[in-house]
Amino acid sequence: MKHRLISACIGALAASTQALSAATDARFADFPAYDGADLELCVDGRGTHFTLWSPEAQAAQVLLYSSGRNSTPEDTLQMNRAEQGTWRASVPRQLYGKYYTFRIRHNGNWLDETPGVWAKAVGTNGKRAAIIDLATTDPEGWADDRGPALKSITDAVIYEMHHRDMSMHPSSGIVNKGKFLALTEAGTTTAEGERTGIDHLKELGVTHVHILPSYDYNSVDEANLAANNYNWGYDPQNYNTPEGSYSTNPADPAARIREMKQMIQALHDAGIGVVMDVVYNHTAENDGSNFSLTAPGYYYRHRADNSYSDASGCGNETASERAQMSDYIVRSVCYWAREFHIDGFRFDLMAIHDTDTMNRVAAALKEINPSIFVYGEGWTAGDSPLPAAQRALKENVSKMQGIAVFSDDIRDAVKGHYSDASDRGFATGKPGNEETVKIGIVGSTAHPQVDYAKGNNSKFAYATSPTQIINYVSCHDDLMLTDKLAASMPGSTAEERMRAARLAQTIVFTSQGTPFVWCGEEIFRDKKGVHNSYKSPDSINAIDWSLKHANRSQFDYYRELIALRKAHPAFRMTDAADVARNIVFDKTTRPNLISYSIKNHANGDEWNEIKLVFNGSDEPAEVKVPRGEWKVIAADGRIAADGMGTSRGGRLTVAPVSALILAR
Repeated sequence: MKHRLISACIGALAASTQALSAATDARFADFPAYDGADLELCVDGRGTHFTLWSPEAQAAQVLLYSSGRNSTPEDTLQMNRAEQGTWRASVPRQLYGKYYTFRIRHNGNWLDETPGVWAKAVGTNGKRAAIIDLATTDPEGWADDRGPALKSITDAVIYEMHHRDMSMHPSSGIVNKGKFLALTEAGTTTAEGERTGIDHLKELGVTHVHILPSYDYNSVDEANLAANNYNWGYDPQNYNTPEGSYSTNPADPAARIREMKQMIQALHDAGIGVVMDVVYNHTAENDGSNFSLTAPGYYYRHRADNSYSDASGCGNETASERAQMSDYIVRSVCYWAREFHIDGFRFDLMAIHDTDTMNRVAAALKEINPSIFVYGEGWTAGDSPLPAAQRALKENVSKMQGIAVFSDDIRDAVKGHYSDASDRGFATGKPGNEETVKIGIVGSTAHPQVDYAKGNNSKFAYATSPTQIINYVSCHDDLMLTDKLAASMPGSTAEERMRAARLAQTIVFTSQGTPFVWCGEEIFRDKKGVHNSYKSPDSINAIDWSLKHANRSQFDYYRELIALRKAHPAFRMTDAADVARNIVFDKTTRPNLISYSIKNHANGDEWNEIKLVFNGSDEPAEVKVPRGEWKVIAADGRIAADGMGTSRGGRLTVAPVSALILAR
């Protein structure tokens, strides 16, 4: 989660939060659900139609405006109570160009206006919904736009990024800094001639970009972009329309939609898919949220005293187990998949949601596009009334066959624990992490040579397939890898830290599961030691692209590492039985040394055997390799996907803090 530390998966449930208010829960359970496709706006040949789901409202209105802000209503429509908890009103003409809000009377009081929970277009700062023809927002050729086709999520190489990080620095050479359109600009370079932006992504070879929240969020004032405020966007306001500050004109409701589509189309044309970071687990506001202003109380979980439960650490948590909320999440992601051609979804604090809802999400998206994939954080940031058995925890991922979870096992074992900046891991010389790294190597699946009892985080094989695991050592949360290495390796040189980063990422990219990397680490950028940069200025968050030239060898290593993974399906197995059969660990007793083989032309690979040796110590290590004709893929901090010489095997020396990869 963002803007606070994340604890590991919550263990025993506190009795005080385990019990929901029985009266409140029973009341909401009796609410009629509405599954019609016309929430909350429909424009057709008969006119403009409004439908609001608000079962407890005593009255409801639609207020019509001529502008998105700073104007009085030009008309007020009284809504009529209708079926399944809805209210309806219609106007016999198409109101394109107008804006609207809803208002309900609840417990004798008129609540504040809201654009509703289904606004697909909004004015500045998202306080009023806009009536537009979505078809007019489609860029030329949009009907033929397609993302990359995947047989399995393990074929993906995911690159996490923030819009501003990628383009704001003067060295980026990008004109539309901090905007959706930044990734539509081809040919951008640094002063040294290094590629940036979308051309950099193509050169690196990633298959998908995971973009931090791009829906309309609360914390940036779209009417004052000159203030240049930064935020990650984990404070949801309007879930179904893009964030206005990333558009060239937040006052134009169509601009943010059109420009986000243009960005997605440009990425698709480059062969790169788009993963959307979604935060359905909480809202930026409590009583003032769009959810609360349409159906007070319903969309959230509460404690026994009726206060907001707070498993998100942000003041509230949504109640996905309730029919209308579960349906909302499913239909919302399907809307993004259909209207914006999104290729994947990353769920923030996914364990706040129930497993049934997440299974519905995965199934519905696969019907739209078989290549879509879903993954999320398999933990919460605090306790929840939702029983642990129902939570979408990483420990429950076996109940969610179409979902993947982040592996905190490999993350903490390789680089050191996320909560202690000074803690080292396998790649930085700390002994005792070998078995947990092995858990990561086999994708948290059962393996006869992996002893889960010795695991640091997980004590059982929770994944039934490597397709359920996202491997990473760093993301936007906590210290990014560059800063973590600086904090845990005091007195080290930049070259020593880059060498440790290469080893760490080699473990991630050759492990079973799906690899994930945070933007800019391939050129060894940092965030000046700031671990929680959710609202830090661009001087902290923006990528200094001049580092690409200065650290070109680091970039080339990442590029070759990605090329190696993409070229060889042995690293991308999808069946746990294949992993158990084809991966054979060698017996080693030395700390910070792991040696294993991937055998049997695994997963149809052209190579019969791949030998991988990881040496995390600062001393050379000797290993025995069967004699024969081996192609050297990686050695002594260098890598080449096509090979860089040969070896006859036998007793080989593995350089300190490096990976040795051989193939035959």
